[in-house]
Amino acid sequence: MSGQSSRRTVLKGAALAGAAGLGVAACSTESKLGHAEVPTPTAPVPLGAPDEVPVGGSKLYREQRLVVSCPAKGQYKAFSAQCTHAGCVLDKVEENEGNCPCHGSRFDVTTGKALRGPATVPLPEVPIRVENGTLVAGPEA
Repeated sequence: MSGQSSRRTVLKGAALAGAAGLGVAACSTESKLGHAEVPTPTAPVPLGAPDEVPVGGSKLYREQRLVVSCPAKGQYKAFSAQCTHAGCVLDKVEENEGNCPCHGSRFDVTTGKALRGPATVPLPEVPIRVENGTLVAGPEA
């Protein structure tokens, strides 16, 4: 009976290990862009007045899933605000650091670089320009 008991213990352990592996697999992503099917705009997106983004600072446009920084007057950089781990949209930006509310990833919103995981891939950069006094992100029309 002890031989059968040992075998059951081994089989239960293998089953639990397999189930644990599935949990890890469910959280990982093949594309490294999380569940973000289209993390950047496919058409131009008007964001508003350029002066809404402070020089040396940044602004989160959560509804548009974009974050814009202004390193110097008249210069702008934009990135997707969709986390590259699981596709959640950043919920806040403090001191040019974006926070993902889902798993705690942090990003430098002036470079897109992942600062803290589980995300390891930077935020995708988005073209940005000023047209007729309005910031416009995304591809040219």
